[in-house]
Amino acid sequence: MEHASLIIIRREHRALSAMLRAIVLLLDAHRKRGTLPDFGALRAMLFYVDEFPERLHHPKESRLLFPKLRGRDAATDALLERLEREHAHGEHAIRELEHALTGFEMMAETEECDERRAVFEQALTIYIDRYLEHMKTEEAHVLPLAERVLSAGDWVELDAAFATNRDPLAGAEPVAAYRPLYLKILHALPAMGGVAGALEALAGSGPARYRWPHG
Repeated sequence: MEHASLIIIRREHRALSAMLRAIVLLLDAHRKRGTLPDFGALRAMLFYVDEFPERLHHPKESRLLFPKLRGRDAATDALLERLEREHAHGEHAIRELEHALTGFEMMAETEECDERRAVFEQALTIYIDRYLEHMKTEEAHVLPLAERVLSAGDWVELDAAFATNRDPLAGAEPVAAYRPLYLKILHALPAMGGVAGALEALAGSGPARYRWPHG
C-alpha cells in the first residue's frame, strides 16, 4: 500500500510538470500564429508554481523528508545536499522567470518585443529543464529509499504534513482564496475536460526538453 504522502508528492510533481508544459504549449501556439500570449494567464501559472511547489512542496521535503534519510551513506547525503541546494535556488529562479515575463509584457508593443520574448523563453527553458531533472531524481532515488527505510511513525508524520498542502491542480479541492487563481488557469488551458483532464493530457505531451525556434 502506497503511503499518502508519496501519493501527494507524485501528484504534485505531475501537476507541476503539466503546468510547465502548458506554458510551453501556449507560448508555442502564439508564436506560430504571430500573436502575443495572454500575459495574465502566464502570470497566474507562474504564481501557482511559486505559491504551491516552491512554498509548500519543497519546504516540506527539505524540513521533514530529507532529514529522515540523512546519515545512511555518503552518496545519499551528497544527493540530498544537491537537492537542498536546488530547493534553495528555486525561489530565486522563479523570481528571475517572473521578471523576464514582466519584461516581455512591458516591452511587447516596442521594437524589443522579439528580444524580450526570446529572453523569457530561454529562462523558461532553463527552469523547466532543471525542474524536470530535479523531480526525476527525487522519484528515482529519494522516494524509493524512503519507502525502504522509514518507520511507521515517520510515515504518520509525513502523511499528516503533506495532506495539508491542498494543491488544487494535484487533485485537492481548491481553498476559497485560491479559487480565482484556479479558474484563471482553467480558462487558459485547452478544452480537455477541465483542469484535471487538461493536465493529464499535457503531462504526457511534448519532448522532455524544450528548445525554442529562435533565429
